[in-house]
Amino acid sequence: MNEIIDFFHDYQTIITVVVIAVVAIIFDRLLRLSMNKFFGNSSRILRADFTKYILLKNAVSFIIFMVATGLIVYNIPALRKISLTLFAGAGIFAAIIGFASQQAFSNIISGIFIVIFKPFRVGDVIDVGPQESGIVEDITLRHTVIRSWQNRRIIIPNSIISSETIVNSSIQEELTCEHAEIGISYDSDIEVACSAIEKLVAELPKYIDARTEEEKKEGNPLVKTRVVRYDDSAIIIRAYLWASDAVSAFILKTEYYRHIKKRFDEVGVEIPFPHRTIVMKEQKADEKK
Repeated sequence: MNEIIDFFHDYQTIITVVVIAVVAIIFDRLLRLSMNKFFGNSSRILRADFTKYILLKNAVSFIIFMVATGLIVYNIPALRKISLTLFAGAGIFAAIIGFASQQAFSNIISGIFIVIFKPFRVGDVIDVGPQESGIVEDITLRHTVIRSWQNRRIIIPNSIISSETIVNSSIQEELTCEHAEIGISYDSDIEVACSAIEKLVAELPKYIDARTEEEKKEGNPLVKTRVVRYDDSAIIIRAYLWASDAVSAFILKTEYYRHIKKRFDEVGVEIPFPHRTIVMKEQKADEKK
């Protein structure tokens, strides 16, 4: 009789645990869908930043699953006994948990600071340190997800990304200026080369006229070029390429390099390349002997 009671009791416990887990998952999904719809509409109407809502959704999900975990532990007698034993030695337990969770709390605090101070937002194009770059896709309580230009996801803990130097190409305004440098030979005409560059850049579809009204009245050129230095075998000319955003600026720069050689060939401007002169010395008469 006791075995039958124990069986039904265990069976009831299993059902309770499964029901708690399923309810938590369904409730979390429904709540996230509702929040997505509500916050999405609010962001468009109020023109508010969507980043803060993403962190709020992740925090709500964390709370839901923490509550569900607590209920599951409470409904399983064995786990309940273990938890009571652990809480009996709360001092040691707290010290262990505190030491083990330092990094986790650091990531959470850093994530909150990111949302408050907004060095970047979801959808921004950023460079993190000297290596990683891409579009911010998500900001969770623990980490930030960046979609790289190779369509890979870069997962960076919030505490690390907060300590890095971040170049944000989308903050304030997205208008971007790329510097494209190319060398011409010392035999080439600098004015002809600059004129060819300016005409080519003006014809490229993604180039934007970034001059102010005052600069237009003063007659500043549509495309700016500068001679920036003299190298050992080339005169370096820099073109300033303006585009609507960082991605368009990158494409504009590649199109510039794609067409510039043909344009230089048409106007007789040479792009230098390394030359080597080999001198063959004749062997002296006494060395021949």
